[in-house]
Amino acid sequence: MVRKLLVATHNRGKLQEYSKLLQDLPLALTFLDEIGVRDEVAETENTFAGNAVLKARYYASLTGLWTWADDSGLEVDALHGAPGVHSARYAGPRATDQDRNEKLLRELRSFPRPWTARFQCVVAIARPAVAPATCTGTLEGTITNSPRGSHGFGYDPVFFLPGHGRTLAELPTSVKNEISHRGRASRHAKELLRVLLEG
Repeated sequence: MVRKLLVATHNRGKLQEYSKLLQDLPLALTFLDEIGVRDEVAETENTFAGNAVLKARYYASLTGLWTWADDSGLEVDALHGAPGVHSARYAGPRATDQDRNEKLLRELRSFPRPWTARFQCVVAIARPAVAPATCTGTLEGTITNSPRGSHGFGYDPVFFLPGHGRTLAELPTSVKNEISHRGRASRHAKELLRVLLEG
């Protein structure tokens, strides 16, 4: 039996990314716009796991579908874990990726280097009337003193991977997807889904 899975996003690109990852499971993926859901969930929790669970639980309850939701962001040690769950809104509601990177580098200038940091991603899988399960992916690195690279988005140009000698934005997409926090969390979540489908 093919199970319908709702990916809690309005972003078709994210749906396609997950469709590729999950293509060998008996799942038919859909996303919010496709089923006419306009509701937005306020991300009011102070952890990535809390926000992912909030979204997964809400949309599973609303639609009756198994639901995949994620939350992710950057934690910088010198800034006590900021921008954290506010990563997307760090420089204000209409800020660009460049604005966010510039603000981050401004705030770090007074701290000694290296500026250690990590990307975190949590995927929550919710089924109606069942407590959601979560899977986490982490990618450790440091923050550079200026953006480098043209691949990726968000904080990728300032996130340096000592083991690769490059920023995330300088890596080919295939390598980034393999090592990224989102890739790691998603692969764990895929295995969880496999178990749930077999159960």
